[in-house]
Amino acid sequence: MSEERRLAVLRAIVQDYVDTSEPVGSKALLDRHHLGVSAATIRNDMAVLEEEGLIAAPHTSAGRIPTDAGYRLFVDKLAAIKPMSVAERRAISHFLDTAVDLDDVVERTVRLLSTLTRQVALVQYPSLTRSSVRHIELVPIAADRLLVVLITTTDSDATLTRTIATALADALVEEREERVVVAGTSHLARHGAEFTTSLGPVLEALEEHVILLKLLGTASEQGALAVRIGHENPHAGLHATSMVSTGYGSGSDLVAGLGVVGPTRMDYPTTMAAVRAVATYVSRILDR
Repeated sequence: MSEERRLAVLRAIVQDYVDTSEPVGSKALLDRHHLGVSAATIRNDMAVLEEEGLIAAPHTSAGRIPTDAGYRLFVDKLAAIKPMSVAERRAISHFLDTAVDLDDVVERTVRLLSTLTRQVALVQYPSLTRSSVRHIELVPIAADRLLVVLITTTDSDATLTRTIATALADALVEEREERVVVAGTSHLARHGAEFTTSLGPVLEALEEHVILLKLLGTASEQGALAVRIGHENPHAGLHATSMVSTGYGSGSDLVAGLGVVGPTRMDYPTTMAAVRAVATYVSRILDR
C-alpha cells in the first residue's frame, strides 16, 4: 500500500510540476490532490522518493521536482495513453488527407506534430530502401530500352516516382542520403530556463541530421512508441531533453520514423498520444 501511495505522490508531483514549472511542496500536494493522508505522511513519502532518486530539491527550494528517473517511472507506470478527442482526431485526419503529394504529407505532418505538442517535431522521409516491393515487372519497349513497373508499399505519387527513378539510376553508385524535416525549434525558447546550460547544445544536435536519423531509425525499426528521457538520449547535446518517437509506414512495413523533442518537463501522456495518432494517420495515407 505504501508503494502505491508513494507512486501516487510521485504522479502528483510530476503533474503539478509540468503544469506550473514550480517545485512542488507537501502543502501544494494536499491542496491540489485528494491523497487521503496527512501532511506528515506525504512528507515522509517525499523523503523516500528523494532517497530513491526519483525527486530532487532544486537549489534551496522547499519544493521538489522530478528527476529523469522519476519521469521514467511515471511514464512506465502510465496505465494507458489517453486518447485524443474526436475533434482532435478529425482535425488531424482532415489536415493530412488534403495533402497533394509525399512532400506535402511530410511537411504537413511535421507542422501538425509541432502545433499539437508545442515541441520540436521531427519527421523522417520514407526510405525507399526500407519499403517492400509489392510488384516489379520489366516490359521491353525497344532493343535498348525497358519499361520498369515498380509498386512499393510507399506512396506512388509523382514525387516518389522521381525518387524511384533516381534510385534505380544510381543503383550502382552511393545510396542517396536520407532526410529529416524539423519544425518548431522556436518552441525551445519558451523553455530556455529549464536547460541547465544553454540552448546551444540542443540546437546543435538538432542540426545534425545523422544524429536525428539514428534516433528515428531506431524508433522505426522497433515500431512501438519510444520515450527517451534526459540521459537516456545517446547524444550529449540532448541530455536535457526528452524524445517521444515511433515508426510509421504502410501496413506492417515501417519505412521511417517521426517524433518530438522537448524539455524533460513535458506533458508525456498528451505528447505520446499526439505522436501515436499522427503516425497512425500518416501510415493510413501511405497505405492507400
